[in-house]
Amino acid sequence: MTTELATFGAGCFWGVEEAFRNVPGVVSTSVGYTGGTTENPTYEDVCGKKTGHAEVVQIVFDPAKITYEQLLNIFWECHDPTTLNRQGPDVGSQYRSAIFYHSPNQQKIAEHSKAVLAKSGLHALPIVTEIVPAQAYWQAEDYHQQYFAKRGGGSCHL
Repeated sequence: MTTELATFGAGCFWGVEEAFRNVPGVVSTSVGYTGGTTENPTYEDVCGKKTGHAEVVQIVFDPAKITYEQLLNIFWECHDPTTLNRQGPDVGSQYRSAIFYHSPNQQKIAEHSKAVLAKSGLHALPIVTEIVPAQAYWQAEDYHQQYFAKRGGGSCHL
């Protein structure tokens, strides 16, 4: 099986991971940090707003079973891409809406998907989602992995 990576920031990573975890074609998910300057940051470091990292979900997927476009559709639906550096009550750049692409093809698909969404009229405000190259990914502490699954369910505010 050939797999690919997708990395999305869409607010609190607990709920974002849950949105993708059981989707057919998704091989695995993990939550972590990317997009900043600090190596091997902790949750406390990221919440301290000094690292520049976003809370993200990294997805290993089988492109023969689910496309990157389909993953993007889930990404757009699981958060509000019009709020800058916040999702619901969570405020800070670590909660920013971001697509971290792993190839030029992913970049092209993401930019097209964002443009289609912006023209759709679904959102009254502009889409503020960043589309940037993937950087070093630092997996979050174990207690953050599959947070809701370990606690018998739940969801974030959106």
